Amino acid sequence: MLSKVLSYGLNGIDGYLVTTEVDISLGLPGFDIVGLGDTAIKESKERVKSAIRNSGYNYPVNKVTVNLAPANIKKEGPLFDVSIAIGILTASNQIPINCADEYILIGELSLDGTVRKVNGVLPILISARNNGYKKFIIPFENSNEASYIEDIEVFPIRNLNELVKFLLGELKISKVLLKKFSENNEKNINSFDFKYVKGQASAKRALEIAAAGGHNILMIGPPGSGKTMLAKCFSSILPDLTFDEALEVTKIHSVAGTLDCNKGIINQRPFRSPHHTATLVSLTGGGKHAKPGEISLAHNGVLFLDELPEYNRSTIESLRQPLEDGVITVARAEQTVTYPANFVLIASMNPCPCGHFGSKSGECKCTPNQIHKYLAKMSGPLMDRIDLHIEVDNVTYDDLVDKTINEETSEEIKKRVDFAREIQLKRYANEKFYSNASMTLNCCNKYCSLDKTSKEILKEAFNKLNLSARAHNRILRVARTIADLDNSEEIKLEHLAEAIQYRSLDKKYWV
Repeated sequence: MLSKVLSYGLNGIDGYLVTTEVDISLGLPGFDIVGLGDTAIKESKERVKSAIRNSGYNYPVNKVTVNLAPANIKKEGPLFDVSIAIGILTASNQIPINCADEYILIGELSLDGTVRKVNGVLPILISARNNGYKKFIIPFENSNEASYIEDIEVFPIRNLNELVKFLLGELKISKVLLKKFSENNEKNINSFDFKYVKGQASAKRALEIAAAGGHNILMIGPPGSGKTMLAKCFSSILPDLTFDEALEVTKIHSVAGTLDCNKGIINQRPFRSPHHTATLVSLTGGGKHAKPGEISLAHNGVLFLDELPEYNRSTIESLRQPLEDGVITVARAEQTVTYPANFVLIASMNPCPCGHFGSKSGECKCTPNQIHKYLAKMSGPLMDRIDLHIEVDNVTYDDLVDKTINEETSEEIKKRVDFAREIQLKRYANEKFYSNASMTLNCCNKYCSLDKTSKEILKEAFNKLNLSARAHNRILRVARTIADLDNSEEIKLEHLAEAIQYRSLDKKYWV
């Protein structure tokens, strides 16, 4: 007898319908799974067999054939265990053939029949809902993840026995209750606060601009100058995640298996800081099944690369596409997947191998050739994509111990950042982006107009610093952000001058 049960698979962070077809026929006992399943799916026959028997049901002593349709799409993971088990029970007439027709079934089975959590439930539910499916059966441990999605009915189950009784109407299972994101959005708890950073006024100002407009930033300075501390404090002044942004971030982390099941949603902007020994695959994503990497896990948050020149050249050059397009395309032999990767890049580096080139407090012992070789690890095109370049020098002892100076708190800075972001949200209400850093060229021409004097200053800077067209546009975007922080509709000369100042290192280090 043939039965069909609906389930859902994943391709990147997008779901697609999978029909689990089970045929039980006469012949030698056997269990075959077709439909381009990976090793985890091939091994599901042993899990399903044991789960059915240990749940008190009969496993058919016949030839069992399972087809996961469409058969031309590669499928992976233990997502289909529950649908296969129900398909076998319906095909063998142990439960009614059509009892599961209105549900999408997702879950992994243990040998004792327990339904275990799986990765990627959130993107599956969102994709299925968008395709018109409303009722879902998922593992109980994934309940919190499903509680933020509207217009669907989700029934969490703990084991196969419970599921069968529910389908037969013998057991009532409460639906997952919808939660409001605003009620569960915890206040940003960050032990790093700018009030603990002594001095470094220019660096703090640049980071405030970066947070207000979503700009990338590079900090150059000697060891111990506070670059890492400044980067870690950066998250404390970023705007709070909106619900739509939180869903985007959670989808990626759900697929990657890094989501906390107790929370169910990520309510703080990610801060990813991979070590400089990180491989190209771990940063961009990939592997056999093209999983998301650090670049995608930092989506809507921060990617911090400490000691940038220490990274492999090919690794840091892979940042070009996401810095320009906000996505990363991972192409592998078995599939090609595009993941979101719209993040703020914070990079730090020493100005030379010993770290003291240009420093006021240390003497550089490097030769010009060593310095050139060190800086040559970063290409001009990559530096072009970083909006702000700032120098960070060592803090003096007097600055460190002076208790009369009250440094500004992150909360105070964040108020100005939020104000500037509100201006941008209103300005770009009819656009497909929300921050100055994401402005298209057309919008840049529209919203970044300059007066005659400002144009002459920008022209002079363009020629003297030997800037590219990309650097020219990024200066305008930064100037727009500075004007927003100043609550000015027009970009004034002082706004443009400050924006140009953050590109002055182009000539000093890379020309």
